[in-house]
Amino acid sequence: MDPMSLFPAGYVCSRVLGMETEVAIGLHPWERHPERPNRLSVDAEMFVPEGAAGGAIVDYDGVRDLVRSWRGRPHVEVLETLAEELLAECFRDARVAAARVRITKTQIFPEARGAGIEVFRRRKG
Repeated sequence: MDPMSLFPAGYVCSRVLGMETEVAIGLHPWERHPERPNRLSVDAEMFVPEGAAGGAIVDYDGVRDLVRSWRGRPHVEVLETLAEELLAECFRDARVAAARVRITKTQIFPEARGAGIEVFRRRKG
């Protein structure tokens, strides 16, 4: 989706790209070893329409802190669980009208740089 279709007057995108962490995650039996967590790369983008009250600059420290907190947590079945947590953090700032998160398992398959998900969501209501 092109953000300009959502914000024809323009937008500011605050982003944090390539955050890395290790998380015990996955459905496969070989992913269920807490001593061998999956390496994740995490991207988050927060879109604020130009002219938003209070300005369009978003503090992304909360996003960074959340991703850092994932290390050492109990096993998670699917990446979508983490994506939903990250989206909720992105939308904590009321000015954020849309957010995109991307989470990639970077060492899951030897023939690929990674496998993962991307979710783009607009604020409800």
